[in-house]
Amino acid sequence: MGKIIFNILSCFLFSTLSFAQDTVVKGRIIDSDSTEPVADVDLQVLGTVFNATSDAQGFFEISDINLPLGEQVLEVSKPGYLSRRIRIIIVKGNSINLNPILFEIDLSEIEAQIGIISLSDNELNQDEGVAFNISGLLQASRDVFLNAAAFDFSSTFFRPRGLDNANGKVLINGIEMNKLFNGRPQWGNWGGLNDVQRNREFSMGLTPNEYTFGDLAGTTNIIMRASQYRQGGRVSYAMANRSYEGRVMGSYNSGLSLKGWAYSVLVSRRFGDQGFVEGTPYDANSFFASVEKKISETHSFNLSTFYTPNRRGRSTALTQEVIDLKGIHYNPNWGFQNGTVRNSRIREIEEPVIMLNHYWTGSNTTINTNIGYQFGKVGTTRIDNGGTRLITVNGEEAYIGGARNPLSNYYQRLPSFFLQDENPTAYNYQQAFLAQQEFINNGQLNWAELYEANTNASNSSNGGNSLYVLQEDRTDDTQITVNSILSSQLSDKVILNGNINYRTLRSENFAALKDLLGGTGYLDVDFFAEDEEDIILGDIAQSDLRNRNRIVQEGERYKYNYELTATVFSGFAQAQFKYNRVDMYISATGGQTKYQRNGLYENGNYPGALSFGGSEQLNFTNFGLKGGATYKVTGRHLVDFNAGYFTKPPTLRNSFSNARQTNNVTIGLTEAIYQSADVSYIYRSPLVKSRLTAYYVGASNLSEIGFYFTENLTGIGQGESAFVQEILNGIETRNTGVEFGLEGQVTPTLTIKSAASVGQNIYMNNPNLYLTSDDFEDALRFGDGTAKLKNYHIASGPERAYQIGLDYRDPKFWWVGATVNYFSNAYIDSNNLARTDNFSQDFDGQTFSDYNEDEARTLLQQEEFDDYFLVNVVGGKSWRIKSYYVGFFATVNNVLDQTYKTGGFEQGRLSNYRDLKEDASRKHGRIFGPRYFFGNGTTYYLNFYIRF
Repeated sequence: MGKIIFNILSCFLFSTLSFAQDTVVKGRIIDSDSTEPVADVDLQVLGTVFNATSDAQGFFEISDINLPLGEQVLEVSKPGYLSRRIRIIIVKGNSINLNPILFEIDLSEIEAQIGIISLSDNELNQDEGVAFNISGLLQASRDVFLNAAAFDFSSTFFRPRGLDNANGKVLINGIEMNKLFNGRPQWGNWGGLNDVQRNREFSMGLTPNEYTFGDLAGTTNIIMRASQYRQGGRVSYAMANRSYEGRVMGSYNSGLSLKGWAYSVLVSRRFGDQGFVEGTPYDANSFFASVEKKISETHSFNLSTFYTPNRRGRSTALTQEVIDLKGIHYNPNWGFQNGTVRNSRIREIEEPVIMLNHYWTGSNTTINTNIGYQFGKVGTTRIDNGGTRLITVNGEEAYIGGARNPLSNYYQRLPSFFLQDENPTAYNYQQAFLAQQEFINNGQLNWAELYEANTNASNSSNGGNSLYVLQEDRTDDTQITVNSILSSQLSDKVILNGNINYRTLRSENFAALKDLLGGTGYLDVDFFAEDEEDIILGDIAQSDLRNRNRIVQEGERYKYNYELTATVFSGFAQAQFKYNRVDMYISATGGQTKYQRNGLYENGNYPGALSFGGSEQLNFTNFGLKGGATYKVTGRHLVDFNAGYFTKPPTLRNSFSNARQTNNVTIGLTEAIYQSADVSYIYRSPLVKSRLTAYYVGASNLSEIGFYFTENLTGIGQGESAFVQEILNGIETRNTGVEFGLEGQVTPTLTIKSAASVGQNIYMNNPNLYLTSDDFEDALRFGDGTAKLKNYHIASGPERAYQIGLDYRDPKFWWVGATVNYFSNAYIDSNNLARTDNFSQDFDGQTFSDYNEDEARTLLQQEEFDDYFLVNVVGGKSWRIKSYYVGFFATVNNVLDQTYKTGGFEQGRLSNYRDLKEDASRKHGRIFGPRYFFGNGTTYYLNFYIRF
């Protein structure tokens, strides 16, 4: 009897335990081509909240007692692969083992990503703030809005959420690549490495990231690790008419051998006589090598290095008068020299990067420790027309100099200059006509005249030097980064992330004499620092009081010479919680930043410690907190929320008011404060994917520094002019808006997509403004010391962008897509000085007697650029021939050849009511009107490749 009871109880207990057992769907994802495991694959039981992500070995598991029973569909997806939907039958308490799931590469999407990377290299190789930003540009994720922003909106300098590229983080192998000088990534440092940039991880906005706290515009980590590349090689050739004309690239990846070794190599070259804009040569080479040794199942070392020297000709913004005469292709920086195009504004980047990475992988914890070393130079050339000649006047030596600007678009060479009087004479009209014809027929830099002027000066009996030389503004950086990144699976519901990070920078900044242009030497003084036309040079004109009146030769430093040092300690910690209905995270960061300037020249305008030796050391402490949650209403409906509050130190660029000449620190310098929140509704079904996001970004205590020449400043004398440093601080801004993206699968081969961004990016206060200059001793303020910028729009590209498009993907691996894009609400960058009390005050401090409020309001109204449409077409075809993949990818942007402004700025030369009114009312065109940047007309990019 007891035995029977025991058996009954055992059966009952067994059945009870079986009933309580979780139902499990598990398996492993394998690349169908390489047979390697595929990590970070998203798996979702459609119509439910149950999902998983494959690990580094390709394994996944969805385990829960509440898994829906019966026939279900498991969706398997990852960017770069063809999505799969697998029918499964779930039985309570049973385990389904899908091992292996063969995952096939999506050639069309991979090539689209490669194309987008190429576009990013073309469009983003700028670091002066005019380039748009999207940290996920290299991601090409399945998010419809991000794809639109990366591929179609980029040519308009559209900035998602109005954010600068300094608001996004770019990491390579976990090492931050943003420059300490200005906070922006130097895209040229890894340009041309397309084939080894495919492995990317992107977190949008402040969403959680394994490697770092992140930033407002998101974080991209590019994984350039030998063992993570697909085994095989690739050779490609591309043609384009945007920045370069041709690109050849070859790469090979060994894969991980049985002995634990892996290596990867890439070489490429990009070249062209000019891009879409005239006289913009492109000469770039790229080299990459990575080797990895897997010592054991837990330890692996990877050494990566890349070197991408590139040399590019630059263009500039143009006034409306110049555009009307020469068109948007015009570039004043170049001219013919002995029949060859020579650009005076050449930017060269040579900054090799070496990285050593150690990976330790435990059962539930990984630790990634990295050392990065970057060194090299960045230089930009320009014509220096401040040269002087030694002459004898009444038996005494004197210097004359300050030659006229040689560029053909200089205002004194244009027709408007000769017609500036209200009633021009016949002689004025004649001179204007001659200037117009000269500009239309020639209009380029005359190198022969520069050489002739220097030769005449050098051959003069009184020992003159070059009047014109080619100057290179150089920055030679040496940076070391050391960090350690932790990721630990504390339980099946909790993940802990964190890092500690150390960065140190030593930056040499100087002017180098690149080319004497036929002369014998160049006198290293500042002629413009003196008041008299013919002068005996005194202390004030000396670039270096410790080396007076030095004659400079090619390759030597002159004008300015100083060092900047920076040290950053930082860290972050993050906890992620994953449950059936809710995923949550919370993250905190903190850090310490130190800056210092060390002057190597004692400048005549700032003698002694004002310019020579070490400045005061600047110290900044920053901290931050962010958190968010994703609530899974159902498997198809999700609500996502993120919020953050954090501070950032000012950049090195904004910490010193005039670093080229003095140790003076920016007045009122402090940490910037950022607040951000966004909420999204996400819908996912087998046929439709969409996201609607509302966002808010607030910033305060921001600072900016600008450099320009201006006239008639209140407080320094009527008719006086000065080259000034404009310091704007205490800036408060607000960016608000909505983003929308939708993709619908109309048929198995046809997809319709739509995206939109509607935002407003404005100043929320009247920030403080002051000027410094060699021409006056103390900081110059006007009235209450503020610039009346409240409610002005920030110049951040179009605030509104809309897209509708179609994609057709044929099962035979050819595809084509087209989009129509509409842009509006883009604004010019305002002249801040004209928004101070200097605008309305006469030299006696009183308001202009003829000041008219209505006319003033018209003069100060911020220009809004015209709306415009852009039509883009993209497509490609691929073939598999035995073990080879062959194909091409092509884009045509701005098919209708629309002309449109992507940005611009008001010139600061005229900043008071009378001057601006006179200039704006001229019948024959403004002399100092706004300058504009234009987008490209119709452009193409065509890429052919063989993969093996």
